[in-house]
Amino acid sequence: MLADALYAWFHYLAIFLLVVVLTAEAVLLRPELTANGVKRLAIYDRLYLASALVVLITGVLRLTLGIKGAAFYMANPWFHAKITLFVVIGLCSIPPTMTFLRWAKQSRQQPGFVPPAADIKRARRWVMIESHLFIFLPLFAVLMARGIGA
Repeated sequence: MLADALYAWFHYLAIFLLVVVLTAEAVLLRPELTANGVKRLAIYDRLYLASALVVLITGVLRLTLGIKGAAFYMANPWFHAKITLFVVIGLCSIPPTMTFLRWAKQSRQQPGFVPPAADIKRARRWVMIESHLFIFLPLFAVLMARGIGA
């Protein structure tokens, strides 16, 4: 039981970190983005990846070693909806990540580099799509945890 509680705790901590980092990216992605902000975006994006990986790993631990067991989750359509949405959000994170990597490279080559407003807007749009999709993950999790639809 203690292990299950610890898996859940680390899972939630990683989720909270992911939300904080995604929010920080959205806050930075404004027309007044500075060269320092470009560097911070690259750091935040690495933290986003790390937290997403911890969410995934702890989720797998909860699935395979948790008290409810894999059979509980695998039979529930909300589990599948949640995993699908997590993957969709991950796919939506690819365009801004590629953009941040390109910006980081340009900022190393051109000190003081600031991306054009249109690029900032496009990256922000993807981050906002991720943020808005993320809202549904807790709903799916609650429905799943209560066995609704199974």
